Amino acid sequence: MKEAIAILTGGGPAPGMNTVVGSVAKTFLRKGYRVIGLHEGYTGLFNPSPRTVDIDYPMADGIFNQGGSFLQMSRFKPKDSDFENNFNLKFFTDNNIKLLVTVGGDDTASTANRIAKFLEAKKYPIANIHVPKTIDNDLPLPKGTPTFGYESAKDKGAVIARAVYVDARTSGNWFVLAAMGRSAGHLAFGIGEACHYPMIVIPEMFDKTEITVEKIVNLVISSIIKRKIMGMDYGAAVISEGVFHALSDEEIRKSGIHFTYDEHGHPELGKVSKAHIFNEMIEMKLKELGLKVKSRPVELGYEIRCQTPIAYDLTYCSELGIGVHKLFTEGKTGCMVYVDSEGNVSPLYLKDLQDPTTGKIPPRLVDIKSDKFSSVVENIINASRNPRPPNPPDSRRHRSPKRKRTSLPACCGASADWHSVSSPIISPKPEAVTSSPRELSSGAPGRRSRDYTSG
Repeated sequence: MKEAIAILTGGGPAPGMNTVVGSVAKTFLRKGYRVIGLHEGYTGLFNPSPRTVDIDYPMADGIFNQGGSFLQMSRFKPKDSDFENNFNLKFFTDNNIKLLVTVGGDDTASTANRIAKFLEAKKYPIANIHVPKTIDNDLPLPKGTPTFGYESAKDKGAVIARAVYVDARTSGNWFVLAAMGRSAGHLAFGIGEACHYPMIVIPEMFDKTEITVEKIVNLVISSIIKRKIMGMDYGAAVISEGVFHALSDEEIRKSGIHFTYDEHGHPELGKVSKAHIFNEMIEMKLKELGLKVKSRPVELGYEIRCQTPIAYDLTYCSELGIGVHKLFTEGKTGCMVYVDSEGNVSPLYLKDLQDPTTGKIPPRLVDIKSDKFSSVVENIINASRNPRPPNPPDSRRHRSPKRKRTSLPACCGASADWHSVSSPIISPKPEAVTSSPRELSSGAPGRRSRDYTSG
């Protein structure tokens, strides 16, 4: 019987998944293998009648440049009892499968390792190689290498964000965008940087203080006021959903938004638009301050996960797919495929990324101490500062009247001084939006009080 490989996709979609599947299939078909695609992720391996498809070359060629995932995905995560009672060993033996290729996040990878160990115990050892993906870009790959799908998601998100910014300028409104990123703010920061948004809010900024609703709202309000000082009555802010996930239950209740709750008593945040929630809170603050500003919410969510991959990811994912075969022929197993910026393929083992204490892979965060972050803060977010002209030779005779320096809400822990302006606040209630940078950056203990600046 011809030797075969099986391939499945798990977790949520990311641009480039079909490129990986198509490239793996093309490469192994050329070497004489049968390629079996599994629908519904790991579900089929714990089902006596899995949904499968034989992927031939025309099919692989037809899907490799498409968005979404031709193989239906699933977040199914088997329990120990599933291995004991429901594992479909017959699928592997009857089809002479020698390699299981998985495409997904770290949960998908860890389950692949469990399956490989289980099959080895059953005297049917196979190789397993994982292709890591996430649009959040929070997997700590070496040398800052992005995870596949991130660049395409950022590109499509920036297309929407640019159009939104043009609408803001055209209509004289403000927009509040929320971008995906449960643990890290790479997507929101990347989109905001690309579109020169006057305010970007990501969880990494709160490295020395607890994230609160008031601090998030004040950051956006301060940007609105600074733009008004400049005579600009429009703008947009992009906020990473990660700041909302980091809020305590008490802070969520204080937001005034009503949620449904799960069986554990936690608010079901996945069922609501984060942009709508942030916008409502900002509107309430604007009304309290007596500022007449129209703001509108825009959610950058599911619509960017299944976009057609851009050239970067088409190339990158092709190299990852072809790299799976290289590692397989070298006898590698229980690893992820890694391709560096020069196209060199090497194995990356989960144990090298896992925290030795918890066994979990810590997320790669935006490095707020990097030159990149500092330059965006200084030249884009702080662009509304009034530049100080150089003093003339005799500064005592030509000194202009001294202007009052007012501090707006501090940047919640980041070292850069974002929110000082050399102009009077035009709010009718300036004391409501001004607060001490020392107070907001005091390092008060909170849920995110540990140092998140490494990344």
